[in-house]
Amino acid sequence: MTERMDRRFAALRKDGRAALVTFTMAGDPDEATSLAIIKALPKAGADVIELGMPFTDPMADGPAVQAAGLRALRAGANMKKTLAIVRGFRAGDDATPIVLMGYYNPIYVYGVEKFLADAKVAGVDGLIVVDLPPEEDAELCLPALKAGLNFIRLATPTTDDKRLPTVLTNTSGFVYYVSIAGITGSAAPDPAAVSSAIARIKRHTKLPVCVGFGVRTAEQARAIAEDADGVVVGSALVDALRKSLGPGDKPMAATVPAVADLVHELAKGVRSSRV
Repeated sequence: MTERMDRRFAALRKDGRAALVTFTMAGDPDEATSLAIIKALPKAGADVIELGMPFTDPMADGPAVQAAGLRALRAGANMKKTLAIVRGFRAGDDATPIVLMGYYNPIYVYGVEKFLADAKVAGVDGLIVVDLPPEEDAELCLPALKAGLNFIRLATPTTDDKRLPTVLTNTSGFVYYVSIAGITGSAAPDPAAVSSAIARIKRHTKLPVCVGFGVRTAEQARAIAEDADGVVVGSALVDALRKSLGPGDKPMAATVPAVADLVHELAKGVRSSRV
């Protein structure tokens, strides 16, 4: 239901603040704990939830997110279970948008048509598929839009004004601006550079612009939220989860609170940025 995303950003605009977009890996460290974590996120302050689709070859991800995907796969994660986590979340929350993020291969293996139908029924709102360029829109993007799912595209510091209109064609929901060149979680974004990049993207689109890659602290989130419509945090949450695990990567009593507490801190940062 793409309206969930539009409604959420409209409400945030009315409140005069940016969204906190959180990323965790589906099935990390196991299916039950993963569901418990995403159930805790809205209460902790998450406005939009990104859920990683575990994959064996995550080329754009830094070490933290790669390790999360491998933990999930070792615990038996697959696309069917990822969609089951979304259904479990939807049973108690029909308002928070959920975006599945990852690579095309697991979707292709599942079967595009079947995946889109099952994702829609499960309550998925959008997709971010990092290895499908706009030139491949017929492969997944156009069928996803037809199925009523947002297709969210990445823009990067190297996406110039000539390339940007191509990137933005068929994009919906929001634009994900990757604030640093490189892999996830590898460096901190420069707020001044991010600010001018957002202004440039907004000259080409009316969609909200959310900024991610490298945001780890409430202070960084506050700085980015000054100009962005949303702040995306992933590696820091995945790290908090990893540090809470016991021997054999087993979840402990502290695992869900470790992620929720950091989200709470980040949310305070985002919410204080335009006060």
